[in-house]
Amino acid sequence: MASGQTPTDAPSKKFTFPTAFTVLAAVLLLVWIAAFFVPPGVYKTDSAGSPTPGTYHRLPSCSAPAATAPALDVESPTESGQAPADAAAAPGATNAEAGIPCADTSFTFRFKQLWDAPPNGLYGVEADTGFVGPWESGYLYGSAAIFLFVLAVGAFITVTMKTQAIQTGIGRLALRFRHSGSVLVAILMTVFALGGTSYGMWEETLGFFVLLVPLALALKYDRMVAAAIIFLGAGSGVIGSTVNPFATGVASDAAGISIGEGIGLRIAMWIVLVALAIAYVLWYARRVRQHPEKSVVGVSASDAADAESLVTDVPELTGRQKLVLTLFAGTFLLMIYGFIPWNDLWHEGFGRNFPLPTFADFYFPEAAALFIVMAVVIGLIARLGEEGTVSTIIAGASDFLGAGLIIVLARGITVVMKNAYMTDTILHWMENAVSGSSAGAFAILAFIVNLPIAFLVPSSSGHAALVMPILAPLADFAGVPRSIAVTAFQSASGLVNLVTPTSAVIMGGLALSKIGYDRYLKFVWPFLAAVFVICCAFIGIAAAAG
Repeated sequence: MASGQTPTDAPSKKFTFPTAFTVLAAVLLLVWIAAFFVPPGVYKTDSAGSPTPGTYHRLPSCSAPAATAPALDVESPTESGQAPADAAAAPGATNAEAGIPCADTSFTFRFKQLWDAPPNGLYGVEADTGFVGPWESGYLYGSAAIFLFVLAVGAFITVTMKTQAIQTGIGRLALRFRHSGSVLVAILMTVFALGGTSYGMWEETLGFFVLLVPLALALKYDRMVAAAIIFLGAGSGVIGSTVNPFATGVASDAAGISIGEGIGLRIAMWIVLVALAIAYVLWYARRVRQHPEKSVVGVSASDAADAESLVTDVPELTGRQKLVLTLFAGTFLLMIYGFIPWNDLWHEGFGRNFPLPTFADFYFPEAAALFIVMAVVIGLIARLGEEGTVSTIIAGASDFLGAGLIIVLARGITVVMKNAYMTDTILHWMENAVSGSSAGAFAILAFIVNLPIAFLVPSSSGHAALVMPILAPLADFAGVPRSIAVTAFQSASGLVNLVTPTSAVIMGGLALSKIGYDRYLKFVWPFLAAVFVICCAFIGIAAAAG
């Protein structure tokens, strides 16, 4: 120790919040531990695969027989969670009927589920029993399609930025709105909110984060403003979904009602929530612009330098850059056009097909291919050459690899929950919680009890298909219109997806924006609290008045 230095002079270590990967790993471990305490169970389902109220039952164990049993060569349960045919003859077997779903509660099986969570989060396949694994027959449950979509967006944006078209375009836009940044923020948030309420725009926003960050910095804001424009814009729209087919549509269909029922309440909620979101972001943005030291993420020296460079000596766009930007914007517009289920919306509103041509099938695989093809096209227009275009595509995909892996890990958490058969048990507890309450109390309880379900099932359509067959009959018993039960579900789903670490968009968007999850929580919690109160008020009053 140097002369005169005391132990108290030693530099103190400041706590640093862990990265998104560590946060998700901790959540994965906690969910896995909870699986040992939450009893596995399922509902019986109807012909459409929806759970039937009052049919919940605990699943028998299909763990291997005790070591003292003489039939030690009995085939163990398969990866699909089905009892093998030979299990009927196993001494001490708790599930004697072949082919009946069962829950393997052995530590070795559960540990394998934890071990396989990331691969299953990428390419796990969901079987008819709801079990997810790499060797199942059924539908892809993993996030491989979104994973490739994120890499393709990274490649496309990086190739476009190589032409300097994006940087110059953002600089020109920042100059145009230099003294009226609030107007631009409000316009962008309204656009995202319209996408959220009309077709559930959420995963599709992942391509916009790296575009809005430099724009926000150029307007003297911080990275949080850029992320909040997307999160709170699209998120408030999703909470107030009006004709969103993936939330309101699926839920209304499962409840046996038209998507138009209750739309007045949802429009009113959308107006209030979007106005609140815009006001909240503008309040924060103005504070950061006037007092940068109050930013929850801080404005680094490199951020300030980048912002200054974007609005200093901004050149005019060349003809080639204008063509590149036109193709760039057209690609994103084509993606959005392809994602919207135009025929479903037109049938609901006008009773006929959409008059313009639509895609027969367009989702993340098609969108990923679109971005890769357009990256090549822009590379050719910019005369990057074959080698330059390919190397830039690879570099762009690698820059987005971290966000893609975060999405995979988040999906792996939901796989562990599904394979432990936890979700139906939580649903059964929800059924018990809301039954027998008054109309207003039922509506608020229906909203509240859907919050943990939304954490367990981040997919709004999956959440709707799971809970609405239970919630709709319960609403009848409580004298509440089923449309209010639909609104309660979608509001809870949208609210939780704004903050849950199991959301691919939240964790992926924060990674792309280079914002810590703890910083985002600090920023967003007052907004979430206000939204919670507003949703309870809208839903409770509507139920009591109905």
